[in-house]
Amino acid sequence: MIFRSPGPVAFQLGPLTLRWYGILMACAMALGLWLAYRDARRRGIDPESLLKAAELSLLGGLVGARLYYVLFNLEYYAQFPNKVFMVWEGGLAIHGGLLGGILVGGGYAAWRGLPLRRYLDIAAPSLALGQGIGRWGNFFNEEAFGTPTDLPWKLFVSPAHRPLEYAQAEFFHPTFLYESAWDLLVFAVLTWMLRDRLARAPGTLFLAYVGLYSAGRFFTEALRTDSLMLGSIRVAQLVSLLCILLAGVGVPLLLRRARPA
Repeated sequence: MIFRSPGPVAFQLGPLTLRWYGILMACAMALGLWLAYRDARRRGIDPESLLKAAELSLLGGLVGARLYYVLFNLEYYAQFPNKVFMVWEGGLAIHGGLLGGILVGGGYAAWRGLPLRRYLDIAAPSLALGQGIGRWGNFFNEEAFGTPTDLPWKLFVSPAHRPLEYAQAEFFHPTFLYESAWDLLVFAVLTWMLRDRLARAPGTLFLAYVGLYSAGRFFTEALRTDSLMLGSIRVAQLVSLLCILLAGVGVPLLLRRARPA
């Protein structure tokens, strides 16, 4: 079960190069929008207004995810400023994406007087599924992998992509696979276990997504070799703990304020 990337390029047509990272991101966004549209109709919410807010959220999320990553790698991007815009090479941080998406799409929904918390609940399963798909872009780019391992499902990393401290190692933890599997499990839990149970308290499903995703991310981040750091602290682990705390406080609070089941 050794994983080995076939390379980042899917195919090339003359000057046009299509990369797996971009294809997977596009598929994740398209599928997420389709699922959100269906769920909005199921809930009796105007799907067109939702899609407008969702499209703005995607734009804000992409910008936020990239800016977040760049800010924690300023030394590198100061040397190669043209690399800032090369998102197809990877370098999108989900926490920055969530923040950017909520600020832009959520700001639009609040400005228009739309049901923001219900919109967030509709978006939650799509986000989990999209992350599960998008993580495979890391596989093709040979990035976001873990420390060396000899487990049967190990990931082969070519010498050019290995960290200097592990230059002699060949096989690493496929943390992209761990997180993808966890994200798909979160999607299933949100969709088939929690969505109807939490419907009486708008906003709780989104907070459940935040908490569940962050729990898995905390553990997979401990294995990664390319973590964004704040001194000796892994930023993603710190943010994950804060998100788990937010969900642990917010979900019970919103449920108590909601009408009885």
